Amino acid sequence: MSEMIPGTAAEQAAVPAPAAPADLAATAPEPPGPEPLGVARTATGSTEVDTALERLADADGLPVDGHLEVYEDAHGRIRAALEDLDRRPGPPAPGAVRG
Repeated sequence: MSEMIPGTAAEQAAVPAPAAPADLAATAPEPPGPEPLGVARTATGSTEVDTALERLADADGLPVDGHLEVYEDAHGRIRAALEDLDRRPGPPAPGAVRG
C-alpha cells in the first residue's frame, strides 16, 4: 500500500481555509431578546405590596443581568410593608385580659 503524499504548498494554499468563528458570528442569527412571561398579578389590597409587585414587570424588558436590581428593590419594598404591619397595633390576642 502506498503512502499518501500531501500536495505541494501551492496546492494547499489554493484550498480555502474553513470559516473563522468571527466569520460565523457575523452570519449567525441573533438570539431572541427578553420576552415578558405574561404572569398575571392579582391585587393584594396593600398599595405598598401591589406597587412592589408591579415593579417586577420592569424586569421583563431587561437582560438577565439587570433582573437582580429589580428583584432586590421589590423584595425591599415588600419587606418594608411587612415590617410596617408588625409595627401597627392589632386586635388583642384571644383570651387577653383587657385593662
